[in-house]
Amino acid sequence: MDWNLRELRYFVTAAEEGSFTDAAARLFVSQAAVSRTIAGLEKTVGEKLLRRVPRGCELTSTGQQVLPQARKVLAEAVRFTRFLDSRHGVLRLGYAWAALGRHTARLQRDWDRGHEAIELQLVRQNLPTSGLAEGLCDVAVMRGPADARRFDSVVVGLERRVVAFASDDAQWVRRRQVSMAEVAQRTVVIDPRAGTTNSHLWSGAGQQPTFIETTDVDSWLDSIAAGRGVGTTAEATAHHHPRPGVTYRPIKDGPRIEVRLVWWRDEPPGGLSDLVDAVTRLYADG
Repeated sequence: MDWNLRELRYFVTAAEEGSFTDAAARLFVSQAAVSRTIAGLEKTVGEKLLRRVPRGCELTSTGQQVLPQARKVLAEAVRFTRFLDSRHGVLRLGYAWAALGRHTARLQRDWDRGHEAIELQLVRQNLPTSGLAEGLCDVAVMRGPADARRFDSVVVGLERRVVAFASDDAQWVRRRQVSMAEVAQRTVVIDPRAGTTNSHLWSGAGQQPTFIETTDVDSWLDSIAAGRGVGTTAEATAHHHPRPGVTYRPIKDGPRIEVRLVWWRDEPPGGLSDLVDAVTRLYADG
């Protein structure tokens, strides 16, 4: 059916005012505009919704049925408009594990001081694209490749790879750093959906570790604290998720991890350029 929100609004207003004249005054339009617009809605419905009476107008039986439905549609339209308005004032930064590590709090503080019109919200989603593909964020922090067919991305920094192990691990607790070969001798706990560790890290090496899988960073930490295995991750995880019973150490020959900001190619959000500049500066400053 070919109706529009303007017709519904004029109809509801006239029904509430009980007069085309009073509805026109409330809507700041002419009485003729109210009559013409409601007539258009009545033509679509196929029946009269309001009848004129000496004191103004009143609902027909059809109008009584249409009125509550029209009010619901208008209320939903208002809520949708508010949602769209709020989206223009919010930049959602999604992450799966560790946001930006030790730079996270600094980014939030600096952003709040310099961007009164756009609120930066951090959103944790343990998904391969940190919720970007699902529409749960506007920009994603990713430490792996992004699908270039759908997304644009930029590398904003590099992070060291660290190993996490149980704090009562007698073999490693006094070590200042370990090697990838030493990690390969252990059982390694991984998150195959959103983590940065997989068998490719040891491709060409003489030994591959045994892997056990978890579903997110919390279960990953729980498994490591319980001594079920060790884990390798970006140094941001050590800053973002300190955990009693878990110790982090640098991996001396671990490959650096690229930190990317990723967004939809055909829908760059407002504030993106400022966000990329701010995060790049934080990593450049160390």
